[in-house]
Amino acid sequence: MNRLPTWLILTLTLTFLIGPFLIIIAAALSAGNSLAFPPQGLSLKWFIKVFTIESFRASFAVSMGLAVFGTLAALALGIPASYAMTRYRVPGAEAVKLIVSSPIIVPGIIVGLALLRYLVLPTGLGMLTALFLAHTALVLPYAVRVVSASMENLRTDMEEAALILGCTRMQAVTKVVLPNIRGGILAAFILGFVTSFNQVPVSLFLSGPGVRTLPIDMIAYMEINYDPSVAALSALLAFLSIGIILAAERFLGFSKYV
Repeated sequence: MNRLPTWLILTLTLTFLIGPFLIIIAAALSAGNSLAFPPQGLSLKWFIKVFTIESFRASFAVSMGLAVFGTLAALALGIPASYAMTRYRVPGAEAVKLIVSSPIIVPGIIVGLALLRYLVLPTGLGMLTALFLAHTALVLPYAVRVVSASMENLRTDMEEAALILGCTRMQAVTKVVLPNIRGGILAAFILGFVTSFNQVPVSLFLSGPGVRTLPIDMIAYMEINYDPSVAALSALLAFLSIGIILAAERFLGFSKYV
């Protein structure tokens, strides 16, 4: 009898979390011409139509490019920063960590408005460049946190042994440190990629004609069309994200790093 409330709470929680996703899938399978639940019959035609919409293909390429290169840029900045903060006594390290974490602490809509007002408009940056810088800044906190956690778990005597055996500091980093934290680096990349690809508030301010990320293009599409193709695309993106996370957990032990 004591277990009943626990199972009830668990069931309600899972329903709250998974219920909207199941509704979206059901709406995407509708045979009708408008987005509705319950579905009007069953059909896969809207999943097929997703791949025929030109704007979705173009914005998918933009989102993919931003997610990949923005995350790589964040790692290029985050790995040296993580190494410095975990291996040396850096003055103001806590303040640096707080500043680096600010993009995920401050609401995204404020970050987007601030970047538009104080970076894009005064400098005349192109939209694609502004989006790249914004996505890099948004992913940087995840890169620093995950890589720092991996470096803190790496024994320092391994690096010291490499130095004693004749390696330079750079060789010790490239031949000892980086190979031993590659799981953390890959986990940071995956987390950053998923975060960047699905990012909405900042991209909303920095997108424009001809340059849109996929989530923003989906919003614009729904302003004109109200068919289940958006639900179908949402379901596909959700499956993609879930697949990436499950694969990362299976092969990297993703939960160890986040």
